[in-house]
Amino acid sequence: MRAGFASIAAILLALGLAALAAPPVVPLVEGPAEARAALRSALVQSRAAEARRSHLEQAAENARDAAERAAHQAAAIASRIQEAEAAIAVAEARLVLAERERALLREELGHEQQPVVQLTAALQQFARRPLALSVLRPGSVQDAVYLSAMLDSAVPQIQARTAGIRLRLVRSRNLREEAAAARDELRAEQSRLANRRAELAALEARQRLASTAARGGAEREAERALALAEEARDLDSLVSELERAGDLRASLAALPGPLLRPARPHEARPAAANSPIAAESGVTSAPEPYLLPVTGSIVLGFGAPQPAGASRGLTLAPRPGAQVVAPAAGRVAFAGLYRGYGRIVIIEHAGGWTSLVTGLSRSDASVGDELVAGAPIGIAAQARPRVTLELRRNGEPINPLRLVG
Repeated sequence: MRAGFASIAAILLALGLAALAAPPVVPLVEGPAEARAALRSALVQSRAAEARRSHLEQAAENARDAAERAAHQAAAIASRIQEAEAAIAVAEARLVLAERERALLREELGHEQQPVVQLTAALQQFARRPLALSVLRPGSVQDAVYLSAMLDSAVPQIQARTAGIRLRLVRSRNLREEAAAARDELRAEQSRLANRRAELAALEARQRLASTAARGGAEREAERALALAEEARDLDSLVSELERAGDLRASLAALPGPLLRPARPHEARPAAANSPIAAESGVTSAPEPYLLPVTGSIVLGFGAPQPAGASRGLTLAPRPGAQVVAPAAGRVAFAGLYRGYGRIVIIEHAGGWTSLVTGLSRSDASVGDELVAGAPIGIAAQARPRVTLELRRNGEPINPLRLVG
């Protein structure tokens, strides 16, 4: 009989204490649906950053000169940074999902284990009752026999009815291990992110030292860009003025230089329609590849209604201090603070295409810089970061998602 009590008490006591031993969970803001969506998005962004980094590292190895090699190396490191940022987002989403499921399991177990705990207490009191007292009571020996038989048959039934609870407890332990693994991965990715940021900072410092002597013309152009920013009524006017300046610069660059008199004038031919100058002046294709400047979620889409009118671009919500990169290859036409937009960068692409990136807390690009796609141009804000990307073709807004692969 005591063996029956002991078996039941052991089962029920283990189930009751498991709930009491569970540590509290810190409330999380994201819900399961948001966490699953963030997990899917972060996995896609991580794979894209990994593929881009591999391509840029190969381009750096095949570079023809030191400047080209350094440009691709910087872009490759920026891709590594974005890869680490996406991996952190993956770990955070997995941690949210594991902790949320554990919280739900604990709530269910709390409701189901309450009667189990009460029964455990009653059985423990009954098991501690001296056997001699049972014998002294009239009929107690016969009752004890019946009770022992009942308990022997009750043990399998209690085991069967508590099987669901035991499975939930096993799942809870597995979730605790998953959460611990996600925390370890999160710490590892944060360490990798810090190392990659330090690596990029060191490379950019070397590049600045190497280019100091050759920046006289670029500084004069930067001064003209700042003057345009002061005169422009708004951001649209600034972009339009810079586009006009870029068109003029491209037209001047495309003008042919002085031609030597041919040795045989009668063999001279007009410039071919497919010459480099003609090809450059007729560029109409969109910049490719075209990237989103940060890893994160889109919080405002192209054409979304706003108080000032429909949105002309995309607004993304990255993680604090996220790496911002050039969406495509091009030339920096403006980089600096502009009236309520934080630090902005405007990049001219071939064929009359222009990208505008706003919401940077720090700009690492300078006017006149020739950038490859994915080159680092700055970082996002630390508090409630929002980065906006606008793409224009000859002044007309274009949805960037049409070009993003």
